[in-house]
Amino acid sequence: MIRWLIIVLVYFILAIYTFQVIKAAKMYNIVAYCFVLISLVILGNFVFQIVYAGKVGMVFSDPNNKAKSYALGLFLAMVVFQGIVFFFLFFEDACRFIVAIYNRYYGISKEFSLTSRRRFVSLIGLGVATIPFSALLYGMHRGKYNYKVLNYNLEYEDLPEAFEGYKITQISDIHCGSFDNRSMIEYGVSLINQQKSDVILFTGDMVNNKADELIPWKSVFSKLEANDGIFSILGNHDYGDYVEWETEEAKRNNLIDLKNLQKEMGFDLLLNDSRYLQKGEDKIALIGVENWGRGGFKKAGDLKKAVSKINKDDFKILMSHDPSHWEDQVLKDDYHYHLTLSGHTHGMQFGIEIPGWIKWSPAKWRYKYWAGVYKELGQMINVNRGFGFLGYPGRVGIWPEITVITLKKRSLT
Repeated sequence: MIRWLIIVLVYFILAIYTFQVIKAAKMYNIVAYCFVLISLVILGNFVFQIVYAGKVGMVFSDPNNKAKSYALGLFLAMVVFQGIVFFFLFFEDACRFIVAIYNRYYGISKEFSLTSRRRFVSLIGLGVATIPFSALLYGMHRGKYNYKVLNYNLEYEDLPEAFEGYKITQISDIHCGSFDNRSMIEYGVSLINQQKSDVILFTGDMVNNKADELIPWKSVFSKLEANDGIFSILGNHDYGDYVEWETEEAKRNNLIDLKNLQKEMGFDLLLNDSRYLQKGEDKIALIGVENWGRGGFKKAGDLKKAVSKINKDDFKILMSHDPSHWEDQVLKDDYHYHLTLSGHTHGMQFGIEIPGWIKWSPAKWRYKYWAGVYKELGQMINVNRGFGFLGYPGRVGIWPEITVITLKKRSLT
């Protein structure tokens, strides 16, 4: 209860401050009062959705509730707007206060009097705050379905000859319980098929929590096709660990249902297991582990079991949902994993990426390897930014990703 009171209090303080800034900008009164009305509606809807509507709790414990997700998104957008206005103009207010103190003790009038806010500073603050506010709204409307195909050519000296030019499409973090636009998901699946890759690899988090989230989308994802098949693994959300179950049996059955649905869709689910991709006499070992994540995340991944059917000197591609597994265990393993494919981070669904210039997201504060291709100790990992979304119902700057990796043989000379 105290947490909610603090959130509401901070929101009101920011709203009052922003209201004063709008007035200082000498805009029409109706603008200021419309801001107050919109702020109150967004706050009221957020509190209602979180506290009273559906399952009580934050949106991350009930991500299938679309109204709750959008309430969070609008609340976040307004808090960002108000917060930027506050911090942008706080320094001007601090200067006004310092000047007033100086005049009180050293000025001619010996009076404590705050000067008025400068209109142009207020306008600049409001203008700057409008940029991320608009971006967050765009992210909810269009950004979450702004699919990007990212192509990588990865070279290996020991790549089997027959796999020169072999194309892999990786998708990750579908989170189908969050979807709200069937035509855009069908477009995304069509875009995957257009890549005409040899194999499609899905690296976990098919659902938010429950297997039945997949049922409305089963027919869509069943249309995925690749000559050498579609392989998948489980992510942390697939186990149903983030919702309450009436019994442990119900939770176990949910996971069984999810596995069966993937099988019916044509996905070959690898649970600490391996397969060989064969081209004539040449082959690549494809390994899939269950989720293993640093900290409190499920640690069901078992590398030793997963590689028990392959040879140590095979060319190996590993699917592991959480990139912290690569950092903490895979790189230190006795086996050399040429390429690891992960997801999980979503790139935090927010950031700035300008190829060759900047690549930033809050995700980098938690994950060393959070998006794209990295190389350590002669091994590579690609961290996919995700196909879907969770929590905030949108994406800004970190767009939904379809990765296409082409394997190349590098000359020894």
